[in-house]
Amino acid sequence: MSAMEKQALKNKLGGLPPMPPPGVGGYGKRPIVRKRDYTPVYWDHYFEHEHDVKVEGNTFRVYECGKEGPVLLFLHGGGFSALSWALVSSNISHLVTCRCAAVDLRGHGDSVTTDDGDLSSETMSSDVGNIVKALYGEDPPPIILVGHSMGGSIAVNTAFRHLIPSLIGLIVIDVVEVNTAFRHLIPSLIGLIVIDVVEGTALEALTSMQSFLRGRPAVFKSLEHAIEWSVRAGQIRNVESAKVSMVGQLKR
Repeated sequence: MSAMEKQALKNKLGGLPPMPPPGVGGYGKRPIVRKRDYTPVYWDHYFEHEHDVKVEGNTFRVYECGKEGPVLLFLHGGGFSALSWALVSSNISHLVTCRCAAVDLRGHGDSVTTDDGDLSSETMSSDVGNIVKALYGEDPPPIILVGHSMGGSIAVNTAFRHLIPSLIGLIVIDVVEVNTAFRHLIPSLIGLIVIDVVEGTALEALTSMQSFLRGRPAVFKSLEHAIEWSVRAGQIRNVESAKVSMVGQLKR
Protein backbone atom coordinates (compact mmCIF):
# COMPACT_ATOMS: atom_id res chain seq x y z
CA MET A 1 0.00 0.00 0.00
CA SER A 2 1.44 3.37 -1.07
CA ALA A 3 1.77 6.35 1.27
CA MET A 4 -1.05 8.10 -0.62
CA GLU A 5 -3.39 5.09 -0.15
CA LYS A 6 -2.55 4.90 3.59
CA GLN A 7 -3.37 8.60 4.02
CA ALA A 8 -6.65 8.21 2.13
CA LEU A 9 -7.66 5.24 4.35
CA LYS A 10 -6.73 7.18 7.49
CA ASN A 11 -8.85 10.16 6.40
CA LYS A 12 -11.78 7.81 5.68
CA LEU A 13 -11.66 6.06 9.08
CA GLY A 14 -11.05 9.21 11.01
CA GLY A 15 -8.11 7.77 12.96
CA LEU A 16 -8.10 6.04 16.34
CA PRO A 17 -9.57 7.69 19.46
CA PRO A 18 -7.05 9.26 21.84
CA MET A 19 -5.74 7.19 24.74
CA PRO A 20 -7.52 7.97 28.04
CA PRO A 21 -5.40 9.44 30.85
CA PRO A 22 -4.10 7.07 33.54
CA GLY A 23 -6.76 6.07 36.07
CA VAL A 24 -9.67 6.56 33.67
CA GLY A 25 -11.65 3.54 32.50
CA GLY A 26 -9.63 0.32 32.42
CA TYR A 27 -6.31 1.90 31.49
CA GLY A 28 -3.66 1.89 34.19
CA LYS A 29 -5.69 -0.26 36.59
CA ARG A 30 -4.36 -3.44 38.15
CA PRO A 31 -6.17 -6.64 37.17
CA ILE A 32 -8.82 -7.76 39.64
CA VAL A 33 -7.60 -10.66 41.76
CA ARG A 34 -10.42 -12.66 43.25
CA LYS A 35 -9.82 -13.76 46.83
CA ARG A 36 -10.03 -17.49 47.40
CA ASP A 37 -12.86 -18.74 49.54
CA TYR A 38 -11.58 -20.63 52.58
CA THR A 39 -14.95 -21.11 54.27
CA PRO A 40 -15.07 -24.54 55.95
CA VAL A 41 -17.34 -27.23 54.52
CA TYR A 42 -18.75 -29.97 56.73
CA TRP A 43 -19.00 -33.76 56.46
CA ASP A 44 -22.64 -33.92 55.31
CA HIS A 45 -21.74 -32.45 51.91
CA TYR A 46 -19.90 -35.70 51.10
CA PHE A 47 -21.06 -38.44 53.47
CA GLU A 48 -24.57 -39.65 54.27
CA HIS A 49 -24.00 -40.81 57.84
CA GLU A 50 -21.81 -39.86 60.77
CA HIS A 51 -21.79 -42.00 63.89
CA ASP A 52 -19.62 -43.21 66.74
CA VAL A 53 -18.64 -46.86 67.08
CA LYS A 54 -17.91 -48.02 70.62
CA VAL A 55 -15.35 -50.80 70.98
CA GLU A 56 -13.76 -51.99 74.24
CA GLY A 57 -14.15 -48.64 75.99
CA ASN A 58 -13.01 -46.69 72.92
CA THR A 59 -15.14 -44.52 70.65
CA PHE A 60 -14.31 -44.20 66.96
CA ARG A 61 -15.89 -41.64 64.63
CA VAL A 62 -17.00 -43.18 61.33
CA TYR A 63 -18.40 -41.51 58.18
CA GLU A 64 -20.27 -43.52 55.55
CA CYS A 65 -21.86 -43.14 52.13
CA GLY A 66 -23.34 -45.56 49.61
CA LYS A 67 -25.99 -48.18 50.24
CA GLU A 68 -24.86 -51.42 48.60
CA GLY A 69 -21.91 -53.27 47.17
CA PRO A 70 -18.44 -53.93 48.60
CA VAL A 71 -17.05 -51.59 51.25
CA LEU A 72 -14.03 -49.36 50.68
CA LEU A 73 -12.67 -48.71 54.17
CA PHE A 74 -10.42 -45.64 54.20
CA LEU A 75 -7.57 -45.20 56.70
CA HIS A 76 -5.95 -41.75 56.83
CA GLY A 77 -2.33 -40.79 57.37
CA GLY A 78 -0.73 -39.44 60.54
CA GLY A 79 -1.99 -35.99 61.53
CA PHE A 80 -4.99 -36.20 59.19
CA SER A 81 -8.52 -37.54 59.74
CA ALA A 82 -11.35 -39.48 58.14
CA LEU A 83 -12.51 -36.28 56.44
CA SER A 84 -9.31 -36.32 54.38
CA TRP A 85 -11.14 -38.96 52.32
CA ALA A 86 -14.37 -36.94 51.92
CA LEU A 87 -14.00 -35.99 48.25
CA VAL A 88 -12.69 -39.40 47.23
CA SER A 89 -15.51 -41.22 49.03
CA SER A 90 -18.22 -39.03 47.53
CA ASN A 91 -16.85 -39.30 43.99
CA ILE A 92 -16.26 -43.06 44.07
CA SER A 93 -19.68 -43.84 45.55
CA HIS A 94 -21.28 -41.90 42.67
CA LEU A 95 -19.16 -43.58 40.00
CA VAL A 96 -19.51 -47.24 41.00
CA THR A 97 -21.79 -49.38 43.13
CA CYS A 98 -20.04 -49.51 46.47
CA ARG A 99 -20.09 -48.30 50.03
CA CYS A 100 -17.43 -46.04 51.50
CA ALA A 101 -16.49 -45.78 55.16
CA ALA A 102 -13.78 -43.53 56.62
CA VAL A 103 -12.54 -43.83 60.19
CA ASP A 104 -10.90 -41.35 62.56
CA LEU A 105 -8.05 -43.53 63.79
CA ARG A 106 -6.85 -43.63 67.39
CA GLY A 107 -5.47 -40.28 68.51
CA HIS A 108 -6.98 -38.45 65.53
CA GLY A 109 -10.11 -36.49 64.67
CA ASP A 110 -13.11 -37.02 66.92
CA SER A 111 -12.21 -40.53 68.09
CA VAL A 112 -11.61 -40.92 71.83
CA THR A 113 -9.73 -43.89 73.30
CA THR A 114 -8.38 -44.97 76.65
CA ASP A 115 -4.85 -44.36 75.34
CA ASP A 116 -4.66 -41.93 72.42
CA GLY A 117 -0.87 -42.11 72.56
CA ASP A 118 -0.69 -45.81 71.70
CA LEU A 119 -0.14 -45.59 67.96
CA SER A 120 1.54 -48.96 67.49
CA SER A 121 0.67 -50.93 64.36
CA GLU A 122 -0.63 -53.82 66.46
CA THR A 123 -3.01 -51.65 68.48
CA MET A 124 -4.29 -49.64 65.53
CA SER A 125 -4.78 -52.66 63.28
CA SER A 126 -6.70 -54.33 66.12
CA ASP A 127 -8.83 -51.18 66.27
CA VAL A 128 -9.64 -51.56 62.57
CA GLY A 129 -10.61 -55.20 62.98
CA ASN A 130 -12.84 -54.36 65.94
CA ILE A 131 -14.49 -51.47 64.08
CA VAL A 132 -15.31 -53.73 61.13
CA LYS A 133 -16.85 -56.29 63.47
CA ALA A 134 -18.89 -53.60 65.26
CA LEU A 135 -20.13 -52.18 61.95
CA TYR A 136 -20.91 -55.37 60.06
CA GLY A 137 -21.12 -58.20 62.59
CA GLU A 138 -19.80 -61.72 62.14
CA ASP A 139 -20.57 -61.82 58.41
CA PRO A 140 -19.07 -58.61 56.94
CA PRO A 141 -19.47 -57.72 53.25
CA PRO A 142 -16.46 -57.82 50.89
CA ILE A 143 -14.04 -55.14 52.08
CA ILE A 144 -11.21 -53.27 50.35
CA LEU A 145 -8.81 -51.47 52.68
CA VAL A 146 -7.44 -48.17 51.38
CA GLY A 147 -4.66 -46.57 53.41
CA HIS A 148 -2.42 -43.53 53.04
CA SER A 149 0.99 -43.33 54.74
CA MET A 150 0.38 -44.38 58.37
CA GLY A 151 -3.03 -45.69 57.31
CA GLY A 152 -1.35 -47.77 54.61
CA SER A 153 0.93 -49.40 57.16
CA ILE A 154 -2.08 -50.16 59.36
CA ALA A 155 -3.93 -51.61 56.39
CA VAL A 156 -1.02 -53.95 55.61
CA ASN A 157 -0.77 -55.02 59.25
CA THR A 158 -4.53 -55.60 59.42
CA ALA A 159 -4.39 -57.78 56.31
CA PHE A 160 -1.32 -59.71 57.46
CA ARG A 161 -2.99 -60.54 60.79
CA HIS A 162 -6.20 -61.73 59.07
CA LEU A 163 -8.31 -59.34 61.17
CA ILE A 164 -10.93 -58.89 58.42
CA PRO A 165 -12.17 -62.27 57.15
CA SER A 166 -13.92 -60.76 54.12
CA LEU A 167 -10.94 -58.68 52.93
CA ILE A 168 -10.70 -58.86 49.12
CA GLY A 169 -8.45 -55.94 48.24
CA LEU A 170 -5.72 -53.68 49.54
CA ILE A 171 -4.70 -50.25 48.21
CA VAL A 172 -1.81 -48.50 49.95
CA ILE A 173 -0.36 -45.09 49.11
CA ASP A 174 2.89 -43.44 50.27
CA VAL A 175 3.98 -46.25 52.55
CA VAL A 176 7.34 -47.65 53.58
CA GLU A 177 8.34 -50.49 51.25
CA VAL A 178 5.79 -53.31 51.25
CA ASN A 179 6.70 -56.96 50.73
CA THR A 180 4.01 -58.01 48.27
CA ALA A 181 4.81 -61.69 48.86
CA PHE A 182 2.46 -61.69 51.85
CA ARG A 183 -0.44 -61.44 49.39
CA HIS A 184 -0.24 -65.20 48.88
CA LEU A 185 -0.79 -65.73 52.61
CA ILE A 186 -4.28 -64.21 52.37
CA PRO A 187 -6.50 -66.52 50.29
CA SER A 188 -9.39 -64.04 50.09
CA LEU A 189 -7.23 -61.22 48.67
CA ILE A 190 -8.10 -60.64 45.01
CA GLY A 191 -6.04 -57.53 44.37
CA LEU A 192 -3.15 -55.51 45.81
CA ILE A 193 -2.29 -51.99 44.63
CA VAL A 194 0.77 -50.16 45.95
CA ILE A 195 1.22 -46.50 44.94
CA ASP A 196 4.32 -44.34 45.60
CA VAL A 197 6.24 -46.71 47.84
CA VAL A 198 8.63 -44.77 50.07
CA GLU A 199 12.14 -46.13 50.54
CA GLY A 200 13.46 -46.50 54.07
CA THR A 201 12.59 -48.07 57.39
CA ALA A 202 9.54 -47.73 59.60
CA LEU A 203 11.67 -45.82 62.11
CA GLU A 204 12.72 -43.30 59.45
CA ALA A 205 9.09 -42.93 58.39
CA LEU A 206 8.07 -42.23 62.00
CA THR A 207 10.77 -39.56 62.30
CA SER A 208 9.58 -37.99 59.05
CA MET A 209 5.97 -37.94 60.27
CA GLN A 210 6.98 -36.31 63.56
CA SER A 211 8.86 -33.59 61.66
CA PHE A 212 5.81 -33.07 59.47
CA LEU A 213 3.56 -32.64 62.51
CA ARG A 214 6.00 -30.30 64.26
CA GLY A 215 5.89 -28.06 61.21
CA ARG A 216 2.25 -27.24 61.87
CA PRO A 217 1.27 -24.17 63.91
CA ALA A 218 -0.05 -25.10 67.36
CA VAL A 219 -2.93 -22.60 67.17
CA PHE A 220 -4.94 -20.95 64.38
CA LYS A 221 -7.08 -17.83 64.70
CA SER A 222 -9.96 -19.54 62.93
CA LEU A 223 -10.85 -22.50 60.75
CA GLU A 224 -10.56 -20.23 57.72
CA HIS A 225 -6.97 -19.37 58.64
CA ALA A 226 -6.17 -23.06 59.15
CA ILE A 227 -7.59 -23.93 55.74
CA GLU A 228 -5.66 -21.11 54.07
CA TRP A 229 -2.45 -22.17 55.80
CA SER A 230 -2.83 -25.81 54.71
CA VAL A 231 -3.19 -24.73 51.07
CA ARG A 232 -0.41 -22.13 51.09
CA ALA A 233 1.95 -24.50 52.90
CA GLY A 234 1.28 -27.18 50.28
CA GLN A 235 0.01 -29.74 52.80
CA ILE A 236 -3.30 -30.00 50.93
CA ARG A 237 -3.25 -28.93 47.29
CA ASN A 238 -6.96 -29.22 46.59
CA VAL A 239 -8.79 -26.23 48.13
CA GLU A 240 -12.12 -28.06 48.31
CA SER A 241 -10.48 -30.95 50.14
CA ALA A 242 -8.76 -28.54 52.53
CA LYS A 243 -12.10 -26.91 53.35
CA VAL A 244 -13.58 -30.18 54.58
CA SER A 245 -10.55 -32.10 55.85
CA MET A 246 -9.09 -29.37 58.08
CA VAL A 247 -12.35 -29.40 60.05
CA GLY A 248 -11.46 -32.89 61.27
CA GLN A 249 -7.83 -32.08 62.08
CA LEU A 250 -8.34 -29.34 64.64
CA LYS A 251 -9.54 -29.38 68.24
CA ARG A 252 -11.98 -26.58 68.94
